[in-house]
Formats: sequence, C-alpha cells, structure tokens
Amino acid sequence: MRLIIFCLLTSLSARSQTLPPLTRETCLQKIDSIFRSQTGIFALAFTELSTGRQLFIREHESFHAASTMKTPVMIEIYRQIEAGRLRLSDTLLLKNEFTSIADTSHYTLSPDDDSETELYRHPGEGRTISQLIYLMITASSNFATNLLVERAGPQNIAATLHQLGADEIHVLRGVEDEKAFEIGLNNTVTAAGLAIIFEKLAKGAAVSPAASEAMISILLDQHYNEIIPAGLPAGTRVAHKTGWIKGINHDSGIVFLPDGRKYVLVLLSKQTEDDRAAVAAMAEVSRIIYRYVTQ
Repeated sequence: MRLIIFCLLTSLSARSQTLPPLTRETCLQKIDSIFRSQTGIFALAFTELSTGRQLFIREHESFHAASTMKTPVMIEIYRQIEAGRLRLSDTLLLKNEFTSIADTSHYTLSPDDDSETELYRHPGEGRTISQLIYLMITASSNFATNLLVERAGPQNIAATLHQLGADEIHVLRGVEDEKAFEIGLNNTVTAAGLAIIFEKLAKGAAVSPAASEAMISILLDQHYNEIIPAGLPAGTRVAHKTGWIKGINHDSGIVFLPDGRKYVLVLLSKQTEDDRAAVAAMAEVSRIIYRYVTQ
C-alpha cells in the first residue's frame, strides 16, 4: 500500500512546481474526480481554522463508524476526569466479557480481530485508564475500547456529543458486538460530525484547554498513517484517528502546518471493492487539501 502511495506522490510532486493555484472550485473538482475513479461512496469535511474556509462532500452521509468512534469515547472519559468522577490513574480490570446491547447476552473479543493483542495475555490484571486510552487511540485496541465504553457509559457519551453539537455521531456500544451488528445497532458517524469534535479539540474546547491538549498529544502518536499523513510532506504533524473494516476506511484529525496554522480534515469511505486503491485515493485527496491550504 505504501509503495502505491509513494509512486503516486512522487510522480505528482515532480510536477508540483508548475501546477497552477487551486481555487475552491478546482479543488472540489479534483477531489470529486478522484472519488469517482473508485468504487464505493466517499465523504469529506475540511475546515481551515484560521480563515474558516470549508470544503464538503457528502458531509451528512452516515457511515459505519469503525474505530473513529474511539475519539468520542476518549472525549467522554476526559470529561468525567475533569468533573472529578474518574482519574487517569484509576485501574480497570482486564476482563474479556462484555454485554451485547441486542439481548444482554455476553460476548468476548478475539485477539485475531484486534490490532492490539498484548492485553489479551494478561486477563485478571489491571491497567490504568491512562494506559487504556493510549492503546485505544494509538493502537486502536478493541479490548481497551470496550473496557472504556463500559466505564464511560454510552448514554454519557451521547450526552457529551449532543453538548458539543455532534448529534450525527452515534456511539451505541463497544466493538465486535455481533448480535447488535446483525440487527443494525451500529455506531455511526458523518464527516460533518467528526469534523465538529476535531474542531473542538483543535480550539481547546472539547472539554477544557488542558484536556484538549492532552488528547491531541495522544492522537499525534497514531500508529496508522496510510491516509491523511501519507500524502503530506515528511514531518507534518497530524493528530488523528483512523478506522477500518472490510470495504470501509476512514481517517479524521487535525493537520498542523509549520507556520502555526491548522486545519481539520475528515475522509470517510464505504462499499469500496479495493481497499488499497481507496486508501491511496484518499491519501491523494489529503495531498490536494494540503496544497490548497499552503499554496
């Protein structure tokens, strides 16, 4: 996948010095052309924070959240910490047993379906909330996520999202709840909804300035960088959270420019037949947005 992206970007960068400036219209046309070259449905939300410039494509289309729902979980945990209900040093027991929202039956997670497997080797031990948040965001740990969703409470996550104005994000449950999935009880997001919470983070208003800064620091350590960062100059700082399952690839976050400016970018996809090609296309869209902002 990285080779595909590298070849594409190398070819384009060789012509970058002669490319004309991008207007809003030409930027949207280029992005739409890239999306139309792929199978599936794509969405985009972009906001440049210093100027308020925005670009949207299918921003209110609903997508299965995949792991992008982990950012709202983190925000709710920090909100409860700010309220004195939790501490980062509090310990949660590593218990691989969770309750389905479909029928209250119990289910377990498999390390084969998780991007982080170390926690599964230590059942019965404890991990701090701080450790679990870090694994949930940077390594996209499903085990850590379900423990934190259980502790935070989906109803509290929903209330906080409403308070932030992100009603298009719905976090109903933890991940890998197959019975819930089968009857359509899924976590969902829109590009507009995710853009709202990342703009709040970027402005220090997701919980408090200190909490927002702490969460951005974690998001900057993201392990999976195939979409938004892949199309950008080396060393560009991106605080972001990805999400993927078969036919679905997402990325959402804040891009920090060398001159101190920053922008929010959300890229979502579903019903794609070639995930590698879709990811490469989304990385190219990220590169176009960067050029639009920095030209």
